[in-house]
Amino acid sequence: TQKYRHLWVQCENCYGLNYKKFLKSKMNICEQCGYHLKMSSSDRIELSIDPGTWDPMDEDMVSLDPVEFHSEEELYKDRIDSYQRKTGLTEAVQTGIGQLNGIPIAIGVMDFQFMGGSMGSVVGEKITRLIEYATNKFLPLIIVCASGGARMQEGSLSLMQMAKISSALYDYQSNKKLFYVSILTSPTTGGVTASFG
Repeated sequence: TQKYRHLWVQCENCYGLNYKKFLKSKMNICEQCGYHLKMSSSDRIELSIDPGTWDPMDEDMVSLDPVEFHSEEELYKDRIDSYQRKTGLTEAVQTGIGQLNGIPIAIGVMDFQFMGGSMGSVVGEKITRLIEYATNKFLPLIIVCASGGARMQEGSLSLMQMAKISSALYDYQSNKKLFYVSILTSPTTGGVTASFG
């Protein structure tokens, strides 16, 4: 049984087992009870964007330690490195341009597996740059939110991202009158919802 554990995913709701190979094709919905299981940002992008059209933006942006946050367990920088190894991502959001049924769009997808999808200065900057790019190119914008809120290890810098994103979105929606869709997924908490939810 331990030998075949990697082949199955257990439902968080009914505890039924789902064959991993089929689960992805069923959009991470439990076969037994219909519960929607968590999905990585890469899976969401693969599911949403037309094959071969995904063009990521700002992939090389990584968090530093601006407030020199130290906890008893591990340094903030070490924690970031550990999540980068575990998830294969550089930060808690993937942003880029792609096509949705042949329509060019700008899309940002948050990933809860990377530090609870928390929004630090890099996440805020990547989302703001995506919004500004969509504004300049007159593209529809989709942001998929899966976040535990502001990243406490970055202090007030993480809170400032909410105002920065709200300001960029205001220009996108009110001044340019462009099309914006915010998709809230589980789990999403109030901190990030206030800026673009």
